Amino acid sequence: MVNFGLENRVALITGANNPQGIGAATAFAFAREGAKVVLVYKKIIRPFDNSKTDKNGADRYFAANAGSTDDVEARLRGMNADYLILESDISDEDAVKEIYRAVMERYGRLDILVNNAADGDMEGIDTIAKITQAVIDDTFAVNVRGSILMIREFIRHRGEYGRIINFSTDASQVFAGQITYGASKATLEALTRSIALEVAQYGITVNCVAPGPTQTGWIDDELEKAVIPLIPMGELIQPEDIAETVLFLASEQARMLTGQVIKVSGGHAL
Repeated sequence: MVNFGLENRVALITGANNPQGIGAATAFAFAREGAKVVLVYKKIIRPFDNSKTDKNGADRYFAANAGSTDDVEARLRGMNADYLILESDISDEDAVKEIYRAVMERYGRLDILVNNAADGDMEGIDTIAKITQAVIDDTFAVNVRGSILMIREFIRHRGEYGRIINFSTDASQVFAGQITYGASKATLEALTRSIALEVAQYGITVNCVAPGPTQTGWIDDELEKAVIPLIPMGELIQPEDIAETVLFLASEQARMLTGQVIKVSGGHAL
C-alpha cells in the first residue's frame, strides 16, 4: 500500500454531507491515512419523495444533500478519526472567515484544502434558451466565488505545507444542457492554473480533479444504462476512485505537480 505521508495532516473538505458522495469518500480516505479532517457542508433543500430514497436516483441524492452529516460522522467515529464538522456557506465571505477561525482554534493549522462543494440547476433550465439570472448567480456563487474565498483564506493561513485540490467535471469545456454549471467548472480549471503560478513561491500546489460520471446516489438504473456505453472503461466511476486521486495530489509524492487538470473519467469526455 502507498504511504501518502498524510498522518496528522489537517485536511478541509467542502460538500461532505452526502454519505455516498465524493466529499464523504475523500474524508474517509484521509481519515484512513491518519489525517485530521474538517468537513464543511450546507444543506441544499430540494423536493424529494422519501419512499424512493432506498435506491439510486434523484430522490436519494436530493435527500442526502438536504440532510446533516450524521451518517458520515458515524463512520468517522467508527474509524476513530480526529474530525471537525462545520455547517456553513462557503459563498459568504464572513462565513468562510469563521470556518478558518474554527479550524485554527481546533488544530492551529490547515495543510490541505479540497474544494468539492458545488451547486447547479437540477430542473433542466441550464440551457441558453431557458437560463435564469438566479441559476447563473447561485451556480457561480458557490462553484467559483466560494472556491476563491476558500483558497484566499487558505493562503492567508498558510503553513509549511500546502495542497489545494479543486473540482471540475470532465465535460466542462463542452457541456451542452448544463452551460452555467460547465462554465463555472471551466472557470475553476482556469483559476487552478493561474493560482498555481501565484502561490508556487510558497511551496503550495494547486490542482484540479475532473470526475466523469460518478455514482454518488444520483445515477439511477436507466441513466446508468445510457451512460455506460459512453465510458470506454465500461463502468461508472466510484467516489473512492476520485478520493484516491485526491490523496495522491495531497501527498508529498505530488510536490512538483501543480496547475494540472486530471480527468478521472474512465476515458469519458476525453
